[in-house]
Parts: sequence; C-alpha cells; structure tokens
Amino acid sequence: MYLPPLLLESLQHAKGYDPDAFVFVHEQPASITSVRINPAKPIALPFSSLKVPWSDTGFYLEQRPSFTFDPLFHAGAYYVQEASSMFLEQALKQTMDLSKDIRVLDLCAAPGGKSTHLQSLISAKSLLVSNEVIRSRVNILEDNLVKWGGDNVMVTNNDPRDLSRLPRFFDVIVIDAPCSGSGLFRREPEAIREWSEHNVALCSQRQQRIVSDIWTSLKPGGVLIYSTCSYSVQEDEDNHDWILNTLDADPQPLKLAADWGITDTGKGYRFWPDKLKGEGFYLAVFRKKNEESVKMPRVKRKPVVMAEKDLPVLNKWMKTAGYTFIQHENTVYAWPADLVYDMSLVLQELRTTYSGVMAGELIHGKLVPAHSLAMSKIISPGVEKIELDREMAIRYLQRKDLVIETGQTGWKLASFEGHSLGWMNVLKNRINNYYPGPLRIRKEL
Repeated sequence: MYLPPLLLESLQHAKGYDPDAFVFVHEQPASITSVRINPAKPIALPFSSLKVPWSDTGFYLEQRPSFTFDPLFHAGAYYVQEASSMFLEQALKQTMDLSKDIRVLDLCAAPGGKSTHLQSLISAKSLLVSNEVIRSRVNILEDNLVKWGGDNVMVTNNDPRDLSRLPRFFDVIVIDAPCSGSGLFRREPEAIREWSEHNVALCSQRQQRIVSDIWTSLKPGGVLIYSTCSYSVQEDEDNHDWILNTLDADPQPLKLAADWGITDTGKGYRFWPDKLKGEGFYLAVFRKKNEESVKMPRVKRKPVVMAEKDLPVLNKWMKTAGYTFIQHENTVYAWPADLVYDMSLVLQELRTTYSGVMAGELIHGKLVPAHSLAMSKIISPGVEKIELDREMAIRYLQRKDLVIETGQTGWKLASFEGHSLGWMNVLKNRINNYYPGPLRIRKEL
C-alpha cells in the first residue's frame, strides 16, 4: 500500500505514532471484522468471536461470514461495525447518567452505526434524533434504524445550521465529522487517491463550521462527542484546541484500561491500528459551560392524533399502551406517549423523514401493516409467526415465491430463529411475499 509521504511527515509529532509499525500494519490486509449485538433482539453469535474490550455488545469475528446470506443480519439482530468506533459507548457512559431520560442528536448519522449504538444505550424514554445532511444517504439510515427496531427515534435531513432552531435542546450531540478518511486506508484503499493536504485543510474548516453551527443546540452542562476517522492532527488535536479556544467548553477526560491499546494524547483519544484491533479513529469529549438563557421554541403545529374510534383497528397488531398514534393522511405512526411533545417539536422545526414506528396504512377501515412494524418490538404477541428454516428464510429475503404449510389465511410474520424478517400474506392458493423490494437480496446463494 502506497501511503502519502506528506501524511507520514505530518504525523511525526503525533503522540503514539510509530513510523515503522504504522507502515507495516498498512501493508497487511485489513482482515478484522467486528459486529455489535442488538440487546433488544438477543442471539448467540453463530460464529466464533472475541470481545471488543470497550463495548459490552461488540465482538471481533475470527473470520468474515457472508452477512448477505445470514437472516439474523436482516432481522436486525446485529450490526457490522468497525471496532474502534464502538468507543462511543465509553464516551457516553463515562460522561452521562444513562438511567435518566435525555435527548441525543447524532448529527452526521448515515449509515447508522453510531445511531443504532446510541439507541441501545439510552433509556426507553430518551429521544434520539438521527440527522443526515446528504439526502441520498437518508434512506440507508432509515433502513438500518427500522431494522434495529427502536421506537424512540426520529430521522431528519438538515444542514447543521438548521438545528439552531432547537436551542439548548440536546443533552448529548455526537458529531462523527466528515473527514479526509485516512484512518480507513486499510479498509478503503481507494481513499488514498483522494487524500491531499488541501483536502485535510478543507475538512478541518468544514468540521469547525459544523461544530460552531450546532453548538447553540447543546444544553449548558451537555456533552459534545467529536470524532473522525482521520489520522491528521489538523482534523483531530488542532480542532480539539479550536473548540476549547472558541467555544465555552471544558474537555472531559475518559478512563482507559491499559490493555485496550488506545492512546491518550492529552487532547483526545487516538486509535492506531498497530496498537489495537481496529482501524484509525479519533475521539474527544467536551462539556458545555453555562451560558445566558435563550427563548425556547414551543409546539405550535400539533400533529394529528388518530381518532379514538379508529384505535380498535390497531389492537390486534400491536401493543397500544404507552403509545400515541399519529396519523399523516392514511399513514399511522406509533410514538412513545412520553415523547410526544419532544417529537412534535422536532417535527415542527426540522425536515423529518421518519419517526417512532410506522405502523402501516389505513385502507377502508383496516390496517395494512408496514415493514417497520414487523421489525419493531411493539408488535403484538398475538400476531402469528411462521418459522422458516435458513433456506426458506433466504428465499423470503430474496422476495421469491414461498411454498410452505401455513395453516389459516391472513397476514403472518416471517420469522427465523424467533426473529421477525417481515410480512407475508397467506391467501387460499398462494403466499404474497411483502418483504420490501429495495431491501431484497439480489444475489443467489
């Protein structure tokens, strides 16, 4: 692997940098694969694994399986995520009381690794707003959050400066900032061709603008978690200093175990791939000091709540206690009742593409269930599941025709090892496969 000489030169004074070891590890194939288990959909890993030391639910795999043909992956039972970025868990646990109900913003959220992680860490009555700036990346973010099955989540598509419409709203803001990407050279060698000193400088300026734009949305006493997948000091420690010198912030130290191999630079935490099992990564945490109060927005446009007379339609499909059902035209969303005000405010102020759990469409007084309902944990235990073996589960995920014994006609959940994959509608002479077309497996086993 050809590493840019200017990058190597720029790292000479970076703490923890070992030139020979750094070059050597980049000459080796990037064979590390790690996953994070969904605690809401517990499984025993079907492949041998070792623990990621800084995450309670993270595991290294001894070999990389075909995730495409693992139904548990499509069921949202785990997420394939780079191990270094799972350190977000320590940043959150060590700086926040997660037993309390908080509001969290994942600002640059696609494809959803950190958002699914955050959703698993916060309380049921906490709110996660997953924002993605680039419209074309919002769909993959939605898909991964739907697969994960949480109901206390909203997906938004806004520029960071738009968040100023929610001043002092969030207890935690996570910025996995767009960067020059040098930390992923082993996994994405094509990124080497795009690396330049000019690009590093542009990224650093953009990162500062993002932090500056979002700062007003953080509560006094709230926590900003800033990270990049770049080795460049200009994007990491220099931006750490810029935040301290420009904004009213205090650095937040984190405790590290000696055997983790993470480098404490005094200005954040570096992950060098020659010192640990993971790719290049940087993270720093800041706490916002007190500031003058600002006028908070109020909910002026309340969403339409489903009519009381229509609620019995939902009872056979889902647990309705503790939820408020919001209706947009014929589409019904289930919002946690404790979060209705917060979610209404976000819906009013931001471009929102998804919220809570989409339950389905009301058509002629009946509910046509949505895929997101099948993937959620609010599904009624009375909804019948059809357990599929691996071969038939893959056929279902390929959206092929199914020939199985199903008993009575009607809507059923396709299931694999107890975890829902999606809907099927059993008719007298055939089974309609309702797995979403855009998500189907396109390959043949």
